[in-house]
Amino acid sequence: MGTQTALTVPQLGELLRYWRQERGKSQLDLSMDTGFSQRHLSFVESGRSAPSRDFLSIVSDALNIPLRERNVLLLASGFAPQFSEQSIDAGQLEVVTRAIDRMLQQHEPHPALVLDRYWNVIRTNEAAPRFFGSFIDMEKRPKPRNLLHLMFDPAGMRPFVEEWERVASGLLQRIRREAVGQVVDAKLQELLNKLREYPGVSALKPLLTPQSPVLPIVFRKGNQRFSYFSLITTVGTPQCITAQELRVECMFPTETEEKSAS
Repeated sequence: MGTQTALTVPQLGELLRYWRQERGKSQLDLSMDTGFSQRHLSFVESGRSAPSRDFLSIVSDALNIPLRERNVLLLASGFAPQFSEQSIDAGQLEVVTRAIDRMLQQHEPHPALVLDRYWNVIRTNEAAPRFFGSFIDMEKRPKPRNLLHLMFDPAGMRPFVEEWERVASGLLQRIRREAVGQVVDAKLQELLNKLREYPGVSALKPLLTPQSPVLPIVFRKGNQRFSYFSLITTVGTPQCITAQELRVECMFPTETEEKSAS
């Protein structure tokens, strides 16, 4: 629901009901969380009462609605959108991009990538293309390169991943867990559907209870073997859509250099 345009926005009541149910809350629950009466909430959902911007802001905070979808609520209520969306290189995001660039540089010589909401790679350090390019010809993959397609495509990294089925199942679970607001919107669902078109993906089963604190991804080419796990960084208090949807994925080796050498 969050990817619809102003011309196709559903009625406000339908949107509020969707988010309330998505978060597993009754009108009474939401009333207790926001301080608005259950009667008032009911009137807004049924279209009998028009909400104020403050009402929408408080309810959105209570339901943890992502900024992009908050704009949809505002449009459905007749208000102008509040949250902007810029390029990562826009001047308004300079403080964020400086911090990200520092993270990317400090993470050398291990791969680090900046991803958008839909797992498209929009920035990397020097190690990332060097690492993935040592397995496949990255120039043949169109930009923006999508990390999930890179991992699921038999013509991508898939042949070089040990226990690929286990890794792929873990990545599928990550998609919802790391989705903005933990909600799979229409565009993300479209990406999932495309991933399931790759051989064997639709038959994958969820991972069982993990036996280790992380799920490493082991890449192998010839006699070389690289084992990594990831740490994900997000902006703590985003005030624009772009900042909220950025994720920095830093790949760390699962073994120390001393242990690997032995």
